[in-house]
Amino acid sequence: MNIAVRYCSKTKAGNTRRIAEAIAKGAGAKAISIEDEPILSEKVDILFLGGAPYANIMAPELKKYAEELDPKLISKVVLFTTSNWSRRTVNALRKMISNKKIMVCEDYFYAHMLNIDGKLEEAEIFGQKMSR
Repeated sequence: MNIAVRYCSKTKAGNTRRIAEAIAKGAGAKAISIEDEPILSEKVDILFLGGAPYANIMAPELKKYAEELDPKLISKVVLFTTSNWSRRTVNALRKMISNKKIMVCEDYFYAHMLNIDGKLEEAEIFGQKMSR
């Protein structure tokens, strides 16, 4: 099974990056920033995709990445997010990706930005569970 983990993290703390890396560890994949790979270019069975809202809206880079996803390359997307209180990024990504006729898993991973350290093990387990 080919699994990819892509994320958008814009802060120095790298909360989303850290969660992406934990999910990737559980899934047996490598977490890659969308800054380093602006377009998914490989066929994947599962794409873990995540980011956080900034000023309560999705990062423009993440929106562009999701808009350019090729349905022929992806069997299923699993979402994750980190934030203080909003899960808008997950909801917006779910709608955007579903409209492209790409299957989006109902389960997603959420980590409150003030409890990233406490969520790393859970994120790893989520990655393992969702990649089966």
